[in-house]
Amino acid sequence: MSLSADSLRPASLAMAAQDLAAGRTTALALAEAALARIADPAGEGARAFVAVQAEQALATARAMDSLRAAGRAPSPWAGIPISVKDLFDQQGVPTRAGAAALEDAPPAARTAPAVARLERAGFVVLGRTNMVEFAFSGLGVNPHHGTPLSPHDRATGRLPGGSSSGAAVAVADGMGLGALGSDTGGSCRVPAALCGIVGYKPTAKRVPLEGVLPLSPSLDSIGPLANTAGCCAVLHALMAGAESAAPPPARSVAGLRLGIPEDSFLFEGLEPAVAAAFGRAVARLEQAGARIGRFALPELAEIPKANATGGFAAAESYAWHRALIARAAGRYDPRILARIQRGAAMSAADYIGLQQNRARIIAAAAPRTAPYDAVLCPTTALTPPALSEVEDEAEYNRINLLLLRNTAAFNFLDRCSISLPCHAPGEAPVGLMLTGAHDGDTALFATAVAVEAALAA
Repeated sequence: MSLSADSLRPASLAMAAQDLAAGRTTALALAEAALARIADPAGEGARAFVAVQAEQALATARAMDSLRAAGRAPSPWAGIPISVKDLFDQQGVPTRAGAAALEDAPPAARTAPAVARLERAGFVVLGRTNMVEFAFSGLGVNPHHGTPLSPHDRATGRLPGGSSSGAAVAVADGMGLGALGSDTGGSCRVPAALCGIVGYKPTAKRVPLEGVLPLSPSLDSIGPLANTAGCCAVLHALMAGAESAAPPPARSVAGLRLGIPEDSFLFEGLEPAVAAAFGRAVARLEQAGARIGRFALPELAEIPKANATGGFAAAESYAWHRALIARAAGRYDPRILARIQRGAAMSAADYIGLQQNRARIIAAAAPRTAPYDAVLCPTTALTPPALSEVEDEAEYNRINLLLLRNTAAFNFLDRCSISLPCHAPGEAPVGLMLTGAHDGDTALFATAVAVEAALAA
């Protein structure tokens, strides 16, 4: 029996793996269902994907079915369909990063390790997802390929979040059961929050950046988007080089120590719907036995001061882009170009000072969060804004900064961080962000699975 296209939307990797192992579905059926949703003219597939690799996906799915029938499936996950952000190299495919300025990019010589590791496990790549040009915005807007819309209120046209916009919409709409994204200031977690799914930002060093077009190497990290925290745990473990992977075992939130950094900018200007959903989530966790602590994290206030000279993203992106800008500036989204060009004004002394300040702030923050299994805050201050709201450049910049504010703080601190949906059915999507310690990814996933179960209950 094959899964229907609709049934892909809430499914987890574990559910799909069980169905494949039991013969209730096939890799070919899963791929066909996902490709049908991508091709549906009434859906978001044409905007969520910049390239659909249907022929290759179907061939891979058939191969995984044959291997499974012979008892040689490379992993329990073999045959599950996923997508890849247009930032990752795939051998023989140009990497264009959602940009018109790279339309003449040559095919990649080899596949990025993060992608290759999932392919070795037997995942079926459906195609390349749309994104903000060069990953430099949290809104999800792309003037070259169109902007895929959040599942919330599509009649109005709501932003999906970015930069991994197509990745989030693909998962939310059942166009695959997982997606590869990148997160420099929130680019996995923001679209996950605005599309009602789960997005993960690992400790940056855990997944290799080789073969991924850079935005800011000091901040870039490679993360998954999926329907559950367990799904993200599996995808992350494999991308990080594990030989095998499984979702963390179920556990209770009772006794978990969860900290809320009060008197910080993380809670300023919250949309009422966000504040209400966050408050309900905290109350539910407390009722389930979690120990909620309020604490001071003054180092957060030092981050904007450290970034005052431009920040890592402007300086490091300009270093990569300056030659391309010299020959193709007219093909950039002007709003993205302006953000990159700010890096031209940053001096070497400013950049060295920023590195030093970052190390100092990270060291000072670590003992304050150490007593907690995770730090809690809203992923974004807003529910999905309307696409029409960001047509004005000033509003584009204001809303972008507000969407990225909370997530970017923990990229600066080089923490692992996950966004879980915490809104009630029928409400606008809201993300609950849990942040763990540097290199505490395994522990954070265990906490996230427990929190997710408590919220679902």
